[in-house]
Amino acid sequence: MLTKPQLDDQAIWKQRFRAPVIAGTLIAPAHPTRGLAVGNTTGRFQLYAWDVPSGALHQLTDRPTGIIAAELSGDGRYVYYLQDKQGNEIGHLVRVPFENGAPFDLTPDLPPYSCWAFASNGSGSHFGFTAADQEGFHAYSLQTKANGEIGIRTRLFHSRKLAIGPIHSYDGQVAVVMTTERANLQHYNLLAFETATGKQIAELWDGSGTSLELSGFAPRPGDLRLAGTSNRTGEKRPFIWDLQTFTRRDIDCSSLTGEVVPVDWSPDGTRVLLCHFTQAVQQLYLHDVVTEVLTQLKHPKGTYASFPHSGTYFHQNGEIFAQWQDGAHPPQVIALDGRTGTQTRTVLAAGETPPGRAWKSISFASSDGQLIQGWLGQPEGPGPFPTILHTHGGPETVTTETYGPLSQAWMDHGFAYLTINYRGSTTFGREFQEKIRGDVGHWEMEDLASARHWLVREGIAHPSQIFLTGWSYGGYNTLMGLSKWPNLWAGGMAGIAISDWAMMYEDCADTLKGYAVAMFGGTPQEKPEQYRLSSPITYAEYVKAPMLIIQGRHDTRTPARPIEIYEQKLKTLGKSVEVHWFDAGHIGAGVEQDIKHFELMLKFVYRVLDGQKPQTPGRSS
Repeated sequence: MLTKPQLDDQAIWKQRFRAPVIAGTLIAPAHPTRGLAVGNTTGRFQLYAWDVPSGALHQLTDRPTGIIAAELSGDGRYVYYLQDKQGNEIGHLVRVPFENGAPFDLTPDLPPYSCWAFASNGSGSHFGFTAADQEGFHAYSLQTKANGEIGIRTRLFHSRKLAIGPIHSYDGQVAVVMTTERANLQHYNLLAFETATGKQIAELWDGSGTSLELSGFAPRPGDLRLAGTSNRTGEKRPFIWDLQTFTRRDIDCSSLTGEVVPVDWSPDGTRVLLCHFTQAVQQLYLHDVVTEVLTQLKHPKGTYASFPHSGTYFHQNGEIFAQWQDGAHPPQVIALDGRTGTQTRTVLAAGETPPGRAWKSISFASSDGQLIQGWLGQPEGPGPFPTILHTHGGPETVTTETYGPLSQAWMDHGFAYLTINYRGSTTFGREFQEKIRGDVGHWEMEDLASARHWLVREGIAHPSQIFLTGWSYGGYNTLMGLSKWPNLWAGGMAGIAISDWAMMYEDCADTLKGYAVAMFGGTPQEKPEQYRLSSPITYAEYVKAPMLIIQGRHDTRTPARPIEIYEQKLKTLGKSVEVHWFDAGHIGAGVEQDIKHFELMLKFVYRVLDGQKPQTPGRSS
């Protein structure tokens, strides 16, 4: 049953937002008593030096817009991050001592740049990063000496096309870069370099239409084995590339259906921790490199950080430390037995939260028969309910079983909540993920409409009370859905959204320019019609349902100007649109700002429902 908006400061849903969580951790391979944690005890995510034996956390940053992306040096001496302006993700990489201190600029001679990818090697002797500017993507290897001095910086690779890396071997002897140089779309090949000379020594490529992605090097001196994934079979599968012998071996996971990603190497280099995805459910396995035996771990159900530098890794004491959460438990770090996977203890706990409602996995057929997976949460009582249909950002990510204060808040108020892994999502195979490339905004909309029809058929959603929502690419999906299927929705709430791809390209950070080219197969000048067809502003006249947009003023992924112009166009056409701005970038608004954003959405939805008139489902021409 729909309840009145709960806006008092002690509302249960606000308690869930405010519960402190651990968003990620790292441990220094060469100094395993030292770790790095990302937590939001202060209300914004900040970086913390972590004394692993005692569990003590010491705050290192106090940035007004928060920070999530960071790296711990392999020797545990420094923490690296991008120092930007008000969350705009453009600036310089800096480092601070583990014991705390003033940020030190690693690249004072370079103009400000955007940077998604940076990593220290296992021994702490080298630091790799890709700086993006108007000239393209520059992959650097930087010596970081034991005495604290910064050594030689070598540019290993440059391309106008999207590149990521480099990551270095444990002792820094070689480094590997992911690049889309061989492709028009987002397909990667791997280039290996000798760091001392900058000379390219090897390339790994599985042919046209395929993509290789990096995981990490074995954590031992002199060991040049690198784990990664290839999608040449149609699904991501793990391999080991030995840059000592220049041989490649695929890890046999033929007994598993779905995608398998390498997560970490054991300290002795004899085992690889793997994460298996099937219908957005994760299962961890151990692969013995010598015997090639695959062992399923008996860990708790839920979501585990599944990629390097995200918080699931081997510890020197034989345990596996895992960043874990499920529908009822917020993100925290637990320890698993290194042989069986059973939980042994809680390493870093999350704050206490009120009980929540579980999600359940569902699936439905899209317009072409493709099965789409999603996660459904329902309030108490019989349906149909007013319903929130959510899509994740990315698009190249996947929604697994996670603890969601936002979804729980909607259910607290009597709404059903469905979040779907639409075409473009990862872990469902190459064809599923790449379906949208070069045709952005088409199949995502088919999947949205099919989700809506499934909700109605199943008696879950009231047909005239279904709201679209999402952030980043999910915000784009919201704007696009309101215009491409205007009669299906009661309203839409888009956060940090994209309204015009060509205009976004003009204003966004250089990293995003490379990403857009990889998604569309060209620039707006090369593919003007596709950029136009993929932009919500093109279909503004068809919008019928009221919409709410929440946008960051300093966002360089989804810049402000396209939304300002989109708002003007909608208002000129007499459409109902509200735009609310906040003073941050794409991420880092903070807990209290997140609460304000949900209050905006809650009030918006109740206003729509209070003045609602039934609509007849249909589609615009």
